[in-house]
Amino acid sequence: MKTYIDCLPCFMSQALRAGRIATKDETKIKALLDDVGCMIKDIPMDSTPPETGKMIYQRVTEITGVKDPYKKIKESNINEALALYPKLKQIVKNSPDKLLTAIRIAIAGNTIDLGLNREFNILEDLNKILKQDFAIFDYEEFTSQLEKAKSILYIGDNAGESVFDKILIEELGKPTTYVVRDIPVINDATIEDAINSGLDEVAEIISSGTTAPGTILKLCNNKFLHRFNNAELIISKGQGNYEGLSNVQRSVFFLLIAKCHVIANDLNVKENDIVLKANGSIIQRHRQPM
Repeated sequence: MKTYIDCLPCFMSQALRAGRIATKDETKIKALLDDVGCMIKDIPMDSTPPETGKMIYQRVTEITGVKDPYKKIKESNINEALALYPKLKQIVKNSPDKLLTAIRIAIAGNTIDLGLNREFNILEDLNKILKQDFAIFDYEEFTSQLEKAKSILYIGDNAGESVFDKILIEELGKPTTYVVRDIPVINDATIEDAINSGLDEVAEIISSGTTAPGTILKLCNNKFLHRFNNAELIISKGQGNYEGLSNVQRSVFFLLIAKCHVIANDLNVKENDIVLKANGSIIQRHRQPM
């Protein structure tokens, strides 16, 4: 996905928010905003938003000296999600379509996004998404590919939602590789975060090698690229991964909430819609099964 004009003020907001979390020194925050402002004027609009995000969060670390400003917040999100885990498992167990319910739960976890100036309540969002219609619902294609696949490449997003991803991975019932970021960036999951969420119990965990808040193939390591190019089924979670992978010539299933109007417009859905989208698929708007 390209960068849109409305992404530019969002970049500044992200820099300010991350700067304030990292430090109370307003001199450093001002220096960060000055730096990012100069950077933004030279951004190629055909680049993806995560490529700019990579530069922004690198400058946050360099200017504030804090490598993982969201660390405590991530830990809190993971602990909150882990406390819900038994309830989530019971919801799946009691569902007439366990796989679809697990997909809904995984998407609900995508509400935990600290890159956006957006409030969230995990329980409220979960209860809503368990009943919400999909704006794009390529479920038949997903189940068809899942049935044929011997293994799965699952590209994770935020740290807290990785607990929700675990629910889905357990329901998929296939050997799964779970992909995380190489270093801390916003509240995206790293290997440490994924282990704290219990993903090592159900999947092999690898880093994509990227330091961007999204999967940009040209920034990824060879191990990930080999897995990506040879995977039988790829699941991509969240907006950042959609921004980076939406134009790749590869079958990918995107699971996400359209949390901003830019993403919603790119997908041709409404803001806050939920999406299960196969690359190149046609939007379906009929009522979905609960």
